[in-house]
Amino acid sequence: MDVEEFTRRALSSGATEREVREKLVQRIRKYKPGAPDNYIEAFAGAVIAEVRNTTGLSGDLFSFRESGVSMGEFGVGSRGTGDFFAHRQIARIIGKTSASVGVDEMDDAGAIAISPAGDRVPEFLVCTVDGMHSRLSDFPFLAGFHATRATLRDVYVMGARPLLLFSDIHVADNGDVAKIFDYTAGICTVGESMGIPLVSGSTLRIGGDMVLGTRMTGCVGSVGIAGHLTARREARPGDVILMTEGAGGGTIATAALYSGFPDVVKHTINLHFLRACEALLASPVLREIHAMTDVTNGGLRGDAHELAATAGCRVVIDEERVGGLVQEDVYRLLEELSIDFLGVSLDSLLITVPPGAADRVASVIRGTGVKVDRVGEVGEGKPGAYLRTGGKIVDFIPRFRESAYTPVKVVVDSTHRDFDEMKRAVEEAATAALEKKERIKRMLAGQGNFRAPGSP
Repeated sequence: MDVEEFTRRALSSGATEREVREKLVQRIRKYKPGAPDNYIEAFAGAVIAEVRNTTGLSGDLFSFRESGVSMGEFGVGSRGTGDFFAHRQIARIIGKTSASVGVDEMDDAGAIAISPAGDRVPEFLVCTVDGMHSRLSDFPFLAGFHATRATLRDVYVMGARPLLLFSDIHVADNGDVAKIFDYTAGICTVGESMGIPLVSGSTLRIGGDMVLGTRMTGCVGSVGIAGHLTARREARPGDVILMTEGAGGGTIATAALYSGFPDVVKHTINLHFLRACEALLASPVLREIHAMTDVTNGGLRGDAHELAATAGCRVVIDEERVGGLVQEDVYRLLEELSIDFLGVSLDSLLITVPPGAADRVASVIRGTGVKVDRVGEVGEGKPGAYLRTGGKIVDFIPRFRESAYTPVKVVVDSTHRDFDEMKRAVEEAATAALEKKERIKRMLAGQGNFRAPGSP
């Protein structure tokens, strides 16, 4: 429970401080049943005082332009059209940078060139970070394991070898300290198995003293080095698309747990993707690969769409061949729960490669014991994603949210506001943030007490 938000909402609704204090004391007592009455009374009074002191502040440093659209309404984090739109607004605020692969390309990771000027063999520093699955808060080992595997995947698919891991974990005030340890064990299980050390991180409470409960959240990041980038933009007309077998990660584990199929979770505990990538990086065939990505962002529906948009190509996917690459027990789970396997994260490796090199690439992957098959092709024409199904080719577009894969998501996915109306409001809020950034930059530049890199 967020006692600060509760208090702020209650006071703004017109309740008196005495009324709010009485309700706040009741709620705090539920989460701190052993605390003395005088402590709870003092705590409630302090919360009200802090809220009072921070209400009504204005100006760039204390307020922001609200969109009137909530994260849940817009599907942010749900890997669908709303989420993709929001991320493109983030890229707009960041703007064009000197990065070799920047956020404007919506790729799995970012990259900067680190080779000395004139070096004939370019090298790139690749960096990415992945948040743990929000519904794995009560399963910290799984949360750490899958977030780590996800961040390493994102480095590998840029053609880079990961060098290190870093992590972050936030646990609410009532959360058991042991969650930190179990989460870290999950991270290190993957890292040590792949020879990649966890070198730094941060540990905090969610909301400090203000959020009561046991909720946990966090992320894991990775940094790697690449000599040959395999970013999405490198996909070219004429490429064939290869895909490896997928058993899913945090999303499939969550679907299994909250739908009553815990036995399926064990299939998500593997290193197939990472070991296949290690084999590719160690092979000359890496130089023949144009682009790589992982099937995560709203499933193949989302990734095919993003691949087509980033590379400016027509992408065609064969539904039947994709279905054959979903791990059997996971496929049965998705079928039983009526979850669209094309719209959910499978954690498969997706590769675009010239037809003449496809067999060589597939052979290297199969040498690690991982299944791989051709699932589509990249062609000329208007950029877009298409699905070959039942002998026909139809539009293959992401939905508002990824496939609803838990009982709660089925309910949440059933209704939402007019999307175009929400997009306009979100875009206006992003524009306001961008304008604020420029105002503050101008203010800082006027202080004259620092020099930008490269300044005379």
